[in-house]
Amino acid sequence: TFPAHLSLDGYKIVVDCAHGATYHIAPNVMRELGAEVIEIGTSPNGLNINEQCGATDIKMLQKAVVEAGADVGLAYDGDGDRLIMVDHLGNRVDGDQILFIIAREALRAGKLQGGVVGTLMSNMRLEIALKELAIPFVRANVGDRYVLEQLKMRGWKLGGENSGHIIVLDKNTTGDGIVASLEVLAAMASHKLSLNELAKAVTLFPQVLLNVRFAGGENPLNSEEVKAVAAEVEKRLAGKGRILLRKSGTEPLIRVMVECEDGALAQSCAEEIVEAVKRN
Repeated sequence: TFPAHLSLDGYKIVVDCAHGATYHIAPNVMRELGAEVIEIGTSPNGLNINEQCGATDIKMLQKAVVEAGADVGLAYDGDGDRLIMVDHLGNRVDGDQILFIIAREALRAGKLQGGVVGTLMSNMRLEIALKELAIPFVRANVGDRYVLEQLKMRGWKLGGENSGHIIVLDKNTTGDGIVASLEVLAAMASHKLSLNELAKAVTLFPQVLLNVRFAGGENPLNSEEVKAVAAEVEKRLAGKGRILLRKSGTEPLIRVMVECEDGALAQSCAEEIVEAVKRN
């Protein structure tokens, strides 16, 4: 259960339900806790789910938060298992930052069991920020079922993806956008801090993601040249960034991801790997 004293009196919250599963519940939950609520995406007609709204497209929410002078914006996706937040300045706060805020709060309250499970796509800055608090962190494959698998195996309670799937295992066994948003709102309210202030601890590294189509047949990632270029790039990033190369499971694509503090360096490294993949 959430802190019995969680009161959102005085908060103005924009809630975007993506014309989906949370359209009736989420705004009412926030109102019952005392918030002034502005609704977006709460008129489902069976066809407009996730249409230019919700966690997959937050532009409308960002605009609404800034125009209304709201404290925070909440964006759920169609089936309500994802959450992306927007601070009072209109900045996006993604799943990695949300995960960190919840983990740090649980640690402060002495309720964090073990560590945090992220995925191969979790931003390196999340890993560093958790390490600074001595919170263990492991990466699962992409997909909330793999996150859940790791949580159960380790007896941990908190995991998630940067896309906004957050699993708080002592509250629910799947990603739940409403639960995740209440966790963050409770942290904001109890410390009288804005979402912007809470999220500052995880200023995400720029992440460059490029897809390269290949002719099928041999996997270019097995080529010696690609391995050599990848190794050289890793050396150049020297612990201040990382690369992730993976073959798509559904089409003949190689996904090249590079992240580091320096966005321009991430871009040039990613392009270098892409060129090597194209040659093989």
